[in-house]
Amino acid sequence: MTEPICVRLTRRSIIDTGKFRGFEVAKHAPGISAITFNTPERLNGFTPDIKRDLIEVLTQAQMDDATRVVLFTGEGRAFCAGDDISGRRPVFDGALVPSIPPGHENPIGTYEGLRVLSQTVNSAVRNLDKLCIAAINGVAIQTGLSLALACDFRVASSEARLGSATLRFGLLPDEGGQILLVQLMGVAKTMEFLMRKRIVDAQEAYALGLVHEVVDPDDLLEHSMQLAIELANGPQVAMRLLKRSIYNAAEMTWSHALEDIASKTSISDHHPDVREGTSAFREHREPLFNEWLAGSN
Repeated sequence: MTEPICVRLTRRSIIDTGKFRGFEVAKHAPGISAITFNTPERLNGFTPDIKRDLIEVLTQAQMDDATRVVLFTGEGRAFCAGDDISGRRPVFDGALVPSIPPGHENPIGTYEGLRVLSQTVNSAVRNLDKLCIAAINGVAIQTGLSLALACDFRVASSEARLGSATLRFGLLPDEGGQILLVQLMGVAKTMEFLMRKRIVDAQEAYALGLVHEVVDPDDLLEHSMQLAIELANGPQVAMRLLKRSIYNAAEMTWSHALEDIASKTSISDHHPDVREGTSAFREHREPLFNEWLAGSN
């Protein structure tokens, strides 16, 4: 009888790096994909083209074994000051995907534009199995606020300011800002925050539960990267399943939440990371998780 041939596949990074429309992507060990918004002259405002490329990059990150954590930040004095409403559509090199019409020419076009572009960016962040960190270097307004809130961790510079303030223009937080705020602050605080068009500093954002930490501006990137490294070195399979289960639990009944975590535990309990974690505990050493990712780059 012929012996079976075992082939170990080398996992190579599939995420594109470099400069794209409105942002650039860089890789850092161990498996951190850093996305930096790079139009500081426009306060890193989003356009339909930027959103479309972001959706593509996040799709790549989801399917990329070499990506364990995604980190967002911005250049200049803004993380992202919302949608670019200047009316001067910038010209970019390095498009990841073709341009499409932005919608909004009529009521149904607005519906389609929101569902396909604006809301899909935040859904892509929230639905990503890999953990996401927002390193909020400055102003995070409207779309920028919602993207930060869709991340799993938020570290803010002490110079950051956060708000929605869409009512200043008679507009709504149509990209999902209202549900993200309700999940983090509850109905009463969200009502006051949105109706009074509040823009808060980093310390008040921390008190409201909108950010996890506030750090000195000079320490923001290093601190956020250290957090990313810590998360990237954790047991990726269990962490991705847990992320999904936590967000599911926010919208499930008790019995459904228990069923959800039980089904995910049936996967994680039998993963090699558990054997490594148990051995490390017994041997009084730090565990070396993610052997299954060895060779990914």
